[in-house]
Amino acid sequence: MNARRARAIFERLRAANPHPKTELEYSTPFELLVAVILSAQATDRSVNLATRRLFRVANTPQAIVALGVEGLATYVKSIGLYQGKARNIVATCHKLIDEHGGRVPEDRESLEALPGVGRKTANVILNTAFGQPTLAVDTHVFRVANRTGLAKADDVRGVEDQLLKRVPREFMHDAHHWLILHGRYVCKARQPDCPSCPIADLCEYQDKTGQEPRARRGKPAGTRPGRAGRSRATGGAATRAKRPG
Repeated sequence: MNARRARAIFERLRAANPHPKTELEYSTPFELLVAVILSAQATDRSVNLATRRLFRVANTPQAIVALGVEGLATYVKSIGLYQGKARNIVATCHKLIDEHGGRVPEDRESLEALPGVGRKTANVILNTAFGQPTLAVDTHVFRVANRTGLAKADDVRGVEDQLLKRVPREFMHDAHHWLILHGRYVCKARQPDCPSCPIADLCEYQDKTGQEPRARRGKPAGTRPGRAGRSRATGGAATRAKRPG
């Protein structure tokens, strides 16, 4: 994808949503950190339901340490993998108190040294809490980037590196919010809503919904490859082609 088309994509996403923000509910960098750790393999809605209760009684590292792992678990047990997440959050709180004066650090190295915090979580904190031009790649960003052509990579870090090079700097702060929301509500995993997509004409995805499917190059229309390279047209047992990502 060339730079002009990439810019046009973000201009349209900005026009549709000038001030995007995370759907996780928080009021401090620490609350955001807890929410993001909890959000791994969970929906923002389920995390918000849990943190609304939790943050009323414990929204500082000291308060969560006082709860302990078992006490914290009672507030987050509705979230998948809650036991491991509770252990990581309490361990992170100890580290914040012991090494950072109870404050969330503003650098990647220190963030990624916290239990339960990887590169994606660190990117979210650096961007959303501290305004740094980072780009967190979750499943939505990964899918949208590869479908549109903004990036073409088989791994998360590859997508991140390509987006950092391709996204115009003026859009960098909000880029991952736009891509996440676009993936969540329009460019969905199972059935992208291409007819209502504001960037459909700029998108390089070949299998857009709401239009006649394109014939694959080198194959007669109406055929698709099977496991042994045979198609329905030749009577072979056709299988679904593996999709990247």
